[in-house]
Order: sequence, then C-alpha cells, then structure tokens
Amino acid sequence: MLNFATMLLSMTGFGKSEAESSDVRVTAELKSLNSKQLDLSLRVSAPLREAEVAIRQEIASRIVRGKVDAIISCETIAGESTSQLNVQALKAYRRQISEAAAELGIEEPSDWFAVLTRLPDSIKNQTQRDTSADAKAAEKACSEAIEHLIEFRATEGAKLEAFFREKIECIRQLLKDVEPLEKERVPKIRARLEEQLSRLSGVEFDKGRLEQELIFYIEKLDVAEEKLRLSAHLDYFLATLDEAPGQGKKLGFIAQEMGREINTLGSKSNHAGMQQIVVRMKDELEQIKEQVLNVL
Repeated sequence: MLNFATMLLSMTGFGKSEAESSDVRVTAELKSLNSKQLDLSLRVSAPLREAEVAIRQEIASRIVRGKVDAIISCETIAGESTSQLNVQALKAYRRQISEAAAELGIEEPSDWFAVLTRLPDSIKNQTQRDTSADAKAAEKACSEAIEHLIEFRATEGAKLEAFFREKIECIRQLLKDVEPLEKERVPKIRARLEEQLSRLSGVEFDKGRLEQELIFYIEKLDVAEEKLRLSAHLDYFLATLDEAPGQGKKLGFIAQEMGREINTLGSKSNHAGMQQIVVRMKDELEQIKEQVLNVL
C-alpha cells in the first residue's frame, strides 16, 4: 500500500485491477467524483457476494470521501460453467413484471435480459463448489483497484496543489499592490472633505473638532488589520496543503475567511484603484473555492 502521509489528494479518481482464482477471473473497476460524504454505489456479481461486506468496508476505510461507483465482476476461465440460466424462473419473473407494469401504468423494461438476470435465482448452479477462493480474488482485485485510484487521486491532487499555490501567490501580490494606493488614499480623502466644507458659505465650525472628526473618519477606513488577517489566512492555507490528506473541508473554511477579509477591504477602500484590486482578488478566490470542492 502506498503512503500518502502529507499530500493533497483529489476526490476524482479511477482504478482498475484483475485477479484470478483457479476457476474465475475477477475484474474490479472504481470511479470517484467529489461529494461531501462517502456516497458508495457497489455492484458485485452474484458468485462473488461472499466478498461484498469485506469489499464495502475496505472501500469505505480507504477512499473515505467522494461519490464512488464500484463494479466487481467475474468470468469463468477454467472448464465449462457450472451455472445455467433458470428459464422457468425467468419466465415467471417476466410475467410478474409485465402484470405489475400494466397495473401501475408504466412501460415495461427495454432490456429484458439485463433486468431478469439480475434477479434472485435467475441463474442456478448445477454443482456446488467452494467459492472462498473466488471471494479472496475479488478482495485482492478490489484492493489493487483502490490503490490505483488513490494513485490517480494523488496525480490530480498534485495539479490542484500547484493551482492553489499559484492563486494564493496572485492574491498575495495583489495585497502588496494595495499599499501604494493606500498611502495616497488618505490625503485624497482629506482634501476632498475639506474642499466640500469650504463650499459651505456662512457656516461656522470648530476647526479643532473638525480635525478630530476627520481623524476619526479616516481611522474607520484603515485596512491594516484586514491586510494582516488576510496575509495570515494565505499562510495558513499554504500550510494546510502540506498536512495529511483530508484537508478539503478545512481549506474550504479558510477560503471563506479569506473572502470575509477581502470583502471588508473592498467596503473600506473608498478608492477606485483599490476596489479594482479587490475585484481581482475576489476572482482569484472564487477559482480557489471552485477547486477546493474537489479536494479530499
């Protein structure tokens, strides 16, 4: 089993493997996409049902999260098959399904054979045989397919990590671009307010009190704390990328906090240039949020 102690894993993956017993060849095929929890759809061929519980447990313990479709099938490779179609059962099933469809007012299945052969007792064994070896082959094939799926997730995860680091660096650079605009912003705000006051003719005011109010107003527009917190969130996001797999939800929470600081920065900016930078920050962050949904 591969060790992915500190690696970003995607929830998108694919794995396939085969294993053989003396009589059958087992094929295990797994696909996964993103999901908030583990959403497992498992289909196991009837001769391998003995291994279904063990397979389900292993998938749940190793894949952890994602929408997973797993198909475990088998084919006979030695001698003639000891299984035969139970024609009488198939006839009875078809008659019952037709009657039920007519009573419920729904269409009959378009692929009768596929439907009927999935039903219990549609296939009967002429002779009894030990199926434990087949179950072990199914478990082996599934285990190897999971390994391949995790390798696929790791490859996709490496791409996601590179994407995140690039986007975080873009936001960090945009944050630096705010500084020169922030320095010119305060004198402009002050000059604009003083100009507007000078237009008020015949109005007397306390210049000392006015100065205090100007200072108070300008302090309310200070974004130093927002910049500091956003920078800390960027560092935390990058540090979380290096943690053990399973960072997806945590990265999502950090991205939400980054969004709050960027929004506050925009509401306080009161400067066209700064607001344009904030819009660009939001664009980079939205791209991060979209891809975080794919992280395990």
